[in-house]
Amino acid sequence: MLKIVISGAAGRMGAAIARELYPMDDLTVVGALDRVGNEVIGKHIGEVAGLPEPGVRITDRIENLEFDVMIDFSSPVAVADHLEICQAHDAAIVIGTTGLDQAQSQLVVNAADSIPVLLAANTSVGINLCVALVEIASKVIGDSVDIEVVEAHHRHKADAPSGTALLLGKAAAGALDRDFPDCGTFAREGQTGERETGTIGFSTIRGGDIAGEHTVMFIGESERLEITHRATDRKIFARGAVRAASWLAQQKTGFYSMQDVLDLD
Repeated sequence: MLKIVISGAAGRMGAAIARELYPMDDLTVVGALDRVGNEVIGKHIGEVAGLPEPGVRITDRIENLEFDVMIDFSSPVAVADHLEICQAHDAAIVIGTTGLDQAQSQLVVNAADSIPVLLAANTSVGINLCVALVEIASKVIGDSVDIEVVEAHHRHKADAPSGTALLLGKAAAGALDRDFPDCGTFAREGQTGERETGTIGFSTIRGGDIAGEHTVMFIGESERLEITHRATDRKIFARGAVRAASWLAQQKTGFYSMQDVLDLD
């Protein structure tokens, strides 16, 4: 039985992960974390996630708890604490939290020296297949077209461009041996002049309840190739995160990605 802790348990993704894990026989939720002062502290995760059974209580700390993997969809400022918890418990961690700054990202990389760490801008299997397709398209036609990444999310999303959009842009840049994010154009306003050759543009849409939409456009003369992924329910991200947790629990210490989980490298 694989023992899971969900951090960011009261959030949309935390609840979706709880629902994904609920019917499973070989994985179980043994802990649920959320930020200090959240009104859900003390409530059962089943109540928050709309499950027929109460499950564990949501807490703001973990002490003397045995677990194998933490699935973290919390906030950038909480990631450092969650890395420390996993290191202290010799447990693996799947990090789906986006918007990490350079210092926070470095902490994640450093933690991989002592525990298995998987950092995923997006845990959807479909999106990670898109990453592979973007790399292929970039190698074949990237030098002869303009590349644009367009993303749309719900009104509550706090970071822009999305971590997934950056992942797709980085995949294109890497395939073309361009420095990222230096080659990115993240804002256009006013008299911008002509597009600079070799740049990768980003456009952001926020509104309503859009779970997540991403399109990479390869725009050439007389033709345009588009690689698009649309998410209609967060359960696809939860499903991928659970798959990643199951895989990561079997790995040795190190730094991993969803590409490793899906054997796409």
